[in-house]
Amino acid sequence: MAMDFVAGCFGGAAGVVVGHPFDTIKVRLQTQSTAKPLYRGTLHCFTEIVRKESLFGLFKGMTSPLIGLTFINAIVFGVHGNLVRTLGEGRLLNTFLAGAAAGAVQSVICSPMELAKTRMQLMGLGEKTKKRKEIKNSLHCLLKIFRAEGLRGCYRGMYLTLWRETPSFAVYFVTYDTVCQLLAPSEPGKNIGTCSLLFAGGASGVAAWLITYPVDVIKSRIQADGVGGKNVYKGTADCFVRSYRMEGWRVYTRGLNSTLIRAFPVNAATLTVVTLFLRHVKPSTSAEK
Repeated sequence: MAMDFVAGCFGGAAGVVVGHPFDTIKVRLQTQSTAKPLYRGTLHCFTEIVRKESLFGLFKGMTSPLIGLTFINAIVFGVHGNLVRTLGEGRLLNTFLAGAAAGAVQSVICSPMELAKTRMQLMGLGEKTKKRKEIKNSLHCLLKIFRAEGLRGCYRGMYLTLWRETPSFAVYFVTYDTVCQLLAPSEPGKNIGTCSLLFAGGASGVAAWLITYPVDVIKSRIQADGVGGKNVYKGTADCFVRSYRMEGWRVYTRGLNSTLIRAFPVNAATLTVVTLFLRHVKPSTSAEK
């Protein structure tokens, strides 16, 4: 149904505005050098970015996800909603399968968008804003990558994105439906409240990130590789092995705090906006959530 796509657009936009500063911190922590780390943790990273790069440093690279995630969430919620209705509503297995399919489909758009975002977030680390003029915005960044590396370069990290998004969205929607069912009012026909929707959405985002975060760390490193002019890793397997050998298992949790802090409000906003929008335009199904 077309309204699922429209709802996804509104939800995606809300999520980006709320969560992009946290995402910038996550990428900085994931990709910084262990030999000479710039940041001691999430709070220190936040204060250093604001101090050295101004508040706007936290929103660096937001153009790409704002455009892309609006479209991506339209795909995610559109594919999920239509598949659930096709497979049959009310079964968690169908919700799981529809979520996995939605995650796989949107990876085609998500991968180049996140590549541009990551490159922008790492551009001019610690420099004043006025010194950084080599790349105008995320779309310009992606165009430069295309000119230098071709279409294949724009899809660097695509397999890792697919590996992350497919199980992530499966768990995402199953968690949301489960928590909504647990918090649903006992009175027949009464809608679940906004506070409960916010909690269910936040919990869904946290659950989805927890099961796929190590993959995201490697994806960020692969997509950031070469920013300084020299490639460090030969490929995904080399990145995984070398990261572990140099930094131990904790490397796969680097930036997790900022990610989970971000995941709750972002997904609380996204899923609540989507649910309330669909409740408004589809009153006949409003009692479901």
